Amino acid sequence: MDLCHVPATREKGWYLSLMAPNVKGPNYAWLDPSRLYCHPQGLQDCVADLLQPFQGDVIDMVAGIDAMGFILGAAAAATLQKGFLAIRKAGHLCVQTVAQPYTDYSGRDKVLEVRTDAISPGLRILLVDQWVETGGTMRAAIELVERLGGVVAVCVPTGVAAICMENSEGGKWIQERYKCSHCVPPRLQPCFDQHQ
Repeated sequence: MDLCHVPATREKGWYLSLMAPNVKGPNYAWLDPSRLYCHPQGLQDCVADLLQPFQGDVIDMVAGIDAMGFILGAAAAATLQKGFLAIRKAGHLCVQTVAQPYTDYSGRDKVLEVRTDAISPGLRILLVDQWVETGGTMRAAIELVERLGGVVAVCVPTGVAAICMENSEGGKWIQERYKCSHCVPPRLQPCFDQHQ
């Protein structure tokens, strides 16, 4: 892995080529972005691209979804100089929580939790995850934030960010209702939607 090479011209999404394809079979995600996170310039440019649509917007806090959303979410929070909230899979938080069941991209039923004291009414949240495939996980996170009075709505300038937002039914539902940002250029979107 070459962590020093940076292309002479860095177009939006240049770092997507750093991601590695699945070699372990259907029980795993089709693409692994963790090598992108190891590349200093790749990670910086990815975060900058995710945050660009929100320039000038008021964001009070960044929330990342367990587990890979923690990486991008914490990087975004540090860049914005805002706090970071971890939205966890059920059973990991030792404090009072609210929970939301959901079905993930693989069809498995799961539950997300968030601590009840971190979000006050009207708090503007930027939700970050690594990927929005079917939209189930992100939608559950949105429901948790909104149930606690946080705002992730189109009428207020905060929203949702992920490396890729697939044009699935769930992905479209999110994009129609929330301000969204992702890193995949339009010419490559069909390849990502078809997992190629």
